Amino acid sequence: MPTPSLDTLFFPLRSDSIELPKRFTFPFYYQPHDIAVLASQHLQQRLIANKKWNALFALSEIGDLNDTQQSSRGKMFGVLIVKNAQGETGYLSGFSGKIDDSNHHLGFVPPVYDMLDATSFFAEEMDTLNALHAKLNDLEADPTLPDLLSKLSTIEQQAKSEISALQANMVNSRAERKQQRRLAETSQQPQAIEVLNQQLAQQSIVEKRALATLKADWKQKTEHIQSQVNECQQSLENARQARAEQSHRLQHKLFAQYSFLNAQGEYKDLNQIFANTAYKVPPAGAGECAAPKLLQYAYAHGLTPIAMAEFWWGHSPKSEIRHHKQVYPSCMSKCHPILGHMLLGLEVDPDPLEENPAQHKSIEVIHQDEHFIVIHKPDGLLSVPGRKITDSAKTRVEALCPNADKVFVLHRLDMATSGLLVFALSQRANKHLQKQFITREVKKRYVALVQGELLEQNGQIDLPLCADPYDLPRQMVSSQDGKPALTHFSVVDHVDAFTKVTLEPHTGRTHQLRVHCAHKEGLNAPIVGDALYGQKSDRLYLHAEQLAFTHPITQQWVSFCREADF
Repeated sequence: MPTPSLDTLFFPLRSDSIELPKRFTFPFYYQPHDIAVLASQHLQQRLIANKKWNALFALSEIGDLNDTQQSSRGKMFGVLIVKNAQGETGYLSGFSGKIDDSNHHLGFVPPVYDMLDATSFFAEEMDTLNALHAKLNDLEADPTLPDLLSKLSTIEQQAKSEISALQANMVNSRAERKQQRRLAETSQQPQAIEVLNQQLAQQSIVEKRALATLKADWKQKTEHIQSQVNECQQSLENARQARAEQSHRLQHKLFAQYSFLNAQGEYKDLNQIFANTAYKVPPAGAGECAAPKLLQYAYAHGLTPIAMAEFWWGHSPKSEIRHHKQVYPSCMSKCHPILGHMLLGLEVDPDPLEENPAQHKSIEVIHQDEHFIVIHKPDGLLSVPGRKITDSAKTRVEALCPNADKVFVLHRLDMATSGLLVFALSQRANKHLQKQFITREVKKRYVALVQGELLEQNGQIDLPLCADPYDLPRQMVSSQDGKPALTHFSVVDHVDAFTKVTLEPHTGRTHQLRVHCAHKEGLNAPIVGDALYGQKSDRLYLHAEQLAFTHPITQQWVSFCREADF
């Protein structure tokens, strides 16, 4: 397919009233700049006008979600604000992956490499890989090996049975000969005894020879079948190895085609980019996301990147949390290494997660004795020291309690969550309190502000959770891989367009309350300010307001409460 020209992909923006950003967007945690919001609105109007895509994404004619259970199809779209050689401001648009089995659509930047091009090496080598895969499937479906294994098992059982029976007879014969010798010694002459012993010894030799012959016969039969089994298994192993080698060669060759520029004019392909990461090998789909495609096109055509934004369009997948038209950061597993290279040479906004937003916020002591301390952690403060930020609730408690044996961490709150934390100050208290957390005897209650109005006043959310391996630290709902997660909720109040709820987690999974609120099978109402599962705001409106447990020394039930500041 011919490469689209710059004229068909550069969409001018009339943005005289908007001051352009001084630095490029940090793509993994951001509030979109006004110019990116404007470009996103332009692109969404173009999407709404595409009737075919409305049907494809199960949207209404005005671009709203249809109430349908037939499709969970959705797609991440992106806009890149750029300046051209004439100094004009405009935007490029792109999408992740493919749409309607095609990488090329009018008005959208092309892929860095088109795997769907029938003339490329990929199509031909995929045919080879598919042929190897088909051969392996045929071998795995062939009944010869299972039949041989069954026959081998039968022969081994028969051999074991006959050999055991003969050995049992030999034991009886040996006992009878022993008895004959004993009787002969008391009733016969020495010459007769010697003759008898020779006869009995000959019987023993005959029996041993019979056992050896029987074992040799069964060994021959077993080895004959085993050799056929080995031959079949070797054929399978050879087929698997051939497929694996072809897959590895094709994968490495394919990743080499994805060669990315940066603002310094340097190229690196996916093999080079991921070589020094924990992944080593690029994950599936690397290089197909909207952001790398947009930046690649801009660099290759002399356009200067100004800002970017990516938003979800369509229905959310069942396992993930994606809301129609909502802006999301770039993914971590695929995009972080790639964009780390591509943004070199651009002045980029600093990573907010490397800053300490709670630097000037204080912790509040709710209760303290010689055994434990309960504090109120402000939002933005880490529970424990991080890789780049050492300030935390734990380090501050250590400064408050210099005479404690040790400050023991019993549980944590997300950096963005405010509320009650308890730390043990002695080994005895730690052991007792830790057991209560493990056995879920500790009672916790949170309060949150969620978007929209809830139809139900109370209920429970039971959605199993696991980590999203391609976009950590995000979590996802999975009935197959997830661990049980249960939350009870109750509506407290309605505040403007939001609902205030209490949340009582009966399990302690990572991001449990945030996912249970945001997921469409949960409350379908993200917590206000949740940058991972909702929309970034001035803070995450989630607060741990109550904590209750058995005092580790007095054994009295104690309860602590600190109301939210919202």
